[in-house]
Amino acid sequence: MIGPLLRVAASAAAARSLRNAAHDAATRALLAVAAAIAVGIGVICLTCSAYILLARSLDPAAAWGILGGVWGLAGLLYFAVASRRRG
Repeated sequence: MIGPLLRVAASAAAARSLRNAAHDAATRALLAVAAAIAVGIGVICLTCSAYILLARSLDPAAAWGILGGVWGLAGLLYFAVASRRRG
C-alpha cells in the first residue's frame, strides 16, 4: 500500500523539478536574447553617433573608414581573447 503512494509522491516531485528546470532554462534563454538585442542596438547607436561626430570634421568616406577600422580592431581583439580562452 505504501509503495504506490511513494511512487506517486516521487513522480509528482520529479515533475515539479522538471517544470522548474524548464522554466529556468526558458528564462535564461530569453534573457540572453534580450541582452543580445540590447548590445546590437547599443552598437548601432554608438556607430551612428561616432559617424555624425567624425563626418563633421572629415568627409564621409574617411569617417566610415575610421569606424570600420575601429570595429575591425574590436573584432580582432574579441577573437584573440576567445581563442586564448579555448586553447
